[in-house]
Amino acid sequence: RCQRWVENCRRADLEDKTPDQLNKHYRLCAKHFETSMICRSSPYRTVLRDNAVPTIFDLTSHLNNPHSRHRKRIKELVIDEAFEREQATQELNESHEQNTVTEEGGEEQEEEAVPLTLEERENKDYLKSLFEILILMGKQNIPLDGHSVDELPEGIFTSDNFQALLEYRINAGDEVLRKRFEMTAVNLEYCSKTQQKQMLEICESCVREETLREVRDSHFFSIVTDEVVDIAGEEHLPVLVRFVDDSHNLREEFIGFLPYEADPEMLAVKFHTTITEKWGLNMEYCRGQAYIVSSGFASKMKVVATRLLEKYPQAVYTLCSSCALNVWLAKSVPVVGVSIALGTIEEVCCLFNQSPQLLVELDNTIAVLFQNNVEKGNELKEICRSQWTGRHDTFEVLVDLMQALVLCLDAVSSDSSVRWNNFIAGRAFVLSSALTDFDFIVTIVILKNVLSFTRAFGKNLQGQTSDVFFAASSLTAVLHSLNEVMENIEVYHEFWFEEATNLATKLDVQIKLPGKFRRAQQGNLDSEVTSENYYKEILSVPTVEHIIQELKDIFSEQHLKALKCLSLVPSVMGQLKFNTSEEHHADMYKNDLPNPDTLSAELHCWRIKWKHRGKDIELPATIYEALHLPDIKFFPNVYALLKVLCILPVMKVENEKYEIGRKRLKAYLKNTLTEQRSSNLALLNINFDIKHDLDLMVDTYIKLYP
Repeated sequence: RCQRWVENCRRADLEDKTPDQLNKHYRLCAKHFETSMICRSSPYRTVLRDNAVPTIFDLTSHLNNPHSRHRKRIKELVIDEAFEREQATQELNESHEQNTVTEEGGEEQEEEAVPLTLEERENKDYLKSLFEILILMGKQNIPLDGHSVDELPEGIFTSDNFQALLEYRINAGDEVLRKRFEMTAVNLEYCSKTQQKQMLEICESCVREETLREVRDSHFFSIVTDEVVDIAGEEHLPVLVRFVDDSHNLREEFIGFLPYEADPEMLAVKFHTTITEKWGLNMEYCRGQAYIVSSGFASKMKVVATRLLEKYPQAVYTLCSSCALNVWLAKSVPVVGVSIALGTIEEVCCLFNQSPQLLVELDNTIAVLFQNNVEKGNELKEICRSQWTGRHDTFEVLVDLMQALVLCLDAVSSDSSVRWNNFIAGRAFVLSSALTDFDFIVTIVILKNVLSFTRAFGKNLQGQTSDVFFAASSLTAVLHSLNEVMENIEVYHEFWFEEATNLATKLDVQIKLPGKFRRAQQGNLDSEVTSENYYKEILSVPTVEHIIQELKDIFSEQHLKALKCLSLVPSVMGQLKFNTSEEHHADMYKNDLPNPDTLSAELHCWRIKWKHRGKDIELPATIYEALHLPDIKFFPNVYALLKVLCILPVMKVENEKYEIGRKRLKAYLKNTLTEQRSSNLALLNINFDIKHDLDLMVDTYIKLYP
């Protein structure tokens, strides 16, 4: 298509240029396109339709005016630099076929551009200084506000962080800022909160666009959201995108926060609108979606996934590789008692991680309790120093640790010495009471037993590529086991409840119905519900039913087909004795292949290549290794398939340095007070190493706020 553009423009001098060079250094005015070829995406950008080709040219007017012809030829040498700088806002992307051009200007406008006046130049320099300060604050995670106005005595003025940095820069010799503010009163804001917000939004948009441009170049991507977080008092969903970059590396990058909506249908609409219209991603290229959820949010995010699947059937709903299957399943169980128990577990883990002395106290308690099994005791001590609430066997670990946790927390809360401060002693008392509630004990014992059926399956999903491939085949057996449990739930629940009562007896906890249930039943003389029956109906039955259904939903036929395609990876192929049939499973990706007609022959060559390899050649064990093979370019269909499989959220990011988006997000949330968090500054902080174009930011600001 680039070639057709050049031919229609009658520019023989550009015929030997590559599409990449044309994309970087040349632009075409919107006047050369029929109106039907153009769709407006915003007030200051013009986006072409997928098949747009320029057809409107006046190739004779210059003959009547030799001066203009001469002027144009000279001017071309000058405008190329301007084009290159401006190109940061214009995507002429033949692969994504979403070409952006200037709105009514292009070449002719550039030719007649008048040099900036002194006032305009000074204004741009001034704005550039402001943007530099905002970017610095974002990268260093410095909140915009300093002291809260409420904290200061009346009549005393102190500048916020932004203004303080402005003053510092003026004192350091920034003449542009000095000239601008030398006549301003000392207690006036140099830059209003509204202006700061406007500029921050532009910073965020420009930095995000750098990542999104790479995503569009890559074609295919997957969307992943993390747990809902509090940003300055409002709930937001962190959104990450997975794609394979130009260097064949799978990357997972943070691209922004999405305001959370309580209504799931509204959330689904907003989610789709933000990704497609605001961020400009084409969801037709989305091949996977995954949602890591906090307890209570799972059902809402499932609605989002369902609505996206209705519109884009190839955006397969999967598990995310960074979350253990059993933890994800537990968080999705729609039982209030389970949500409360999970919250308690997180609080216990958080309290011990906050205090090294508490961990030492827990170590001592474990050592006493496991005197006869030192190896088990040491293993539990090691686990306590990790984020054990995210493990596949979280509930097994918790049941093993229960007695040690309760004894340790009791000792801390009743310690009359000054070893522990009031906060730790108070939290220890509250958490000890929560752990010794029979409702909590029954919940964790039942979760431990139900999720034991999915533990090995979930662990394999986070293992090597071959483990993931064979896990897909074992799902039927897992579902069969759970269905068998459901059919005999009375028998299974009896065993589970007995285990819970034994643990309660060991902890000296009274076995009783929950207080809220007893209070609700007061005056009802006919009610003779036993604890065992109550927990069977309220906990065991809904939990098993939900987990069976959730496994069926998350491992849909389409998802399993995709995982079966992992037999493309040579090491998996070797384990199957090179007797594989990817063609059948790869049908779902037929339209994503460059040459689908030759797929069968190419797969045959791919198998032969590895089957008859040299003795000293090892089989690549991961998609990452396969994508980096020197001769992968001779297998274009295999390469395309591996790329699409690679971005499925269930596949782990092999190279840790390309998974830093999530780690930086966690670090930002951990290190920033809730009231000081900002969705704009967060993006700058998390993506601090992404290049930014100050000129582009300034020009965009002037266009939007003239």
